[in-house]
Amino acid sequence: MPVQPDLDYHAHLAEGRFMLPADSDGVPFYPPRAVVPGTAADTVRWIRASGRGTVYSSTTVYKRAPEPSYNVALVDLAEGPRMMSRIEGIDPADVRIGMAVTAHIRKNEAGEPFIVFEPEASA
Repeated sequence: MPVQPDLDYHAHLAEGRFMLPADSDGVPFYPPRAVVPGTAADTVRWIRASGRGTVYSSTTVYKRAPEPSYNVALVDLAEGPRMMSRIEGIDPADVRIGMAVTAHIRKNEAGEPFIVFEPEASA
């Protein structure tokens, strides 16, 4: 059974908003939890994420044809937290550490929202 912070996080995504939990000073953390990491304070508020991030790490999961390969990436969000996701819109083997990415909300086969990232357009 999901706990309330996880339900709140997914409710925000379902409404088209990428929100992060934060402490009372507005310092965000991820993943969502009922208490602030490091302090155990139970005052958690939600702030809008910019959606910008940088690839910290990535690995390609190679599948047998006809299934497409995909990547699993750790992304450092501009706000500070690091989250696991994947990078879309690029060949999985072309994802590079330090690549600037932008978050997008997608839905899985069951209609549940989740975050993926795409490379930022080059200037």
